[in-house]
Amino acid sequence: MNRPPPALLKPRKAPQQARSAVTIEAIHVATIQVLLAGGVGRLTTTRVAARAGVSVGTMYQYYPHKQALLFALVQRQFDLIDTAMRDAAARLAGSDLGTVAHGVATAWLDAKMADMVASRAIYGIAAEFDLSEMMSRAAQRMTQVIDTLLANVPDARFADRSSAAFMLAALLGGSVRVVMEAEPSEENFARLRCELPRACHAYLVAASQGALA
Repeated sequence: MNRPPPALLKPRKAPQQARSAVTIEAIHVATIQVLLAGGVGRLTTTRVAARAGVSVGTMYQYYPHKQALLFALVQRQFDLIDTAMRDAAARLAGSDLGTVAHGVATAWLDAKMADMVASRAIYGIAAEFDLSEMMSRAAQRMTQVIDTLLANVPDARFADRSSAAFMLAALLGGSVRVVMEAEPSEENFARLRCELPRACHAYLVAASQGALA
């Protein structure tokens, strides 16, 4: 598949006023609704504009074509998750290892599952694009957030903290992706909420050299 790179999919302009931000949000919500109703193949900017209650001209002020609109949804999801994890890190700073492990896992699941309808729609269109660069940057930011948290845990230390942070980020991302792409049932989401914090804690305990005296 010839997937367009992000550089070709940027919106024409960013919203500068509250009214513009409301319009953008309405367009995003309408896009998800049209996606869920008919899939990517039936999505057009005209259908989205009608569902959002805006003119096609207004649509084109922000998104020159369908691919740019879909990419904006993916970018928005990345940004929301990044903000949620940074906020969680600020709350967890200086906490013990168990609190950090459970807090990071819970914050990650909360961010990914905050809007399951939107998340499922976005997972369905992500394959349309070359997201390698975006995913790489997101993974680096996530690893750095975790590394900073682990550096300030008072009851454990790590021989290779950066590797521990990398592996924890991979554990978080991979587990949710498997469920979202393979079998996104409520039962499996409940399992994630129960087991992922335990898995994160167990890994960090194993990776640490032991509690400080």
